[in-house]
Amino acid sequence: MVLRLNQDVTVENPRQHAAEDVAVVRNLLTAGAIARPDPQRVNFYELEAGNRVFYIHISPVTGHVLLLASWTADPGPRQAATGA
Repeated sequence: MVLRLNQDVTVENPRQHAAEDVAVVRNLLTAGAIARPDPQRVNFYELEAGNRVFYIHISPVTGHVLLLASWTADPGPRQAATGA
């Protein structure tokens, strides 16, 4: 699914991620990002940006985005097998 928010989106950073990560999340959401909904939690999503994954929550009340986690994406099976 594509997730797109307005340019005034507030990205909260309760876990003190790098300012660059917050900016990437904001830019992804304002441009329209491919998001994978968390099947276990409503309003939680994973966003991918290159080799980074961001785990966010979007408040249904305020519309604010909470950046909860980020990690390096695992290479796909093809990339791992070929080393590409």
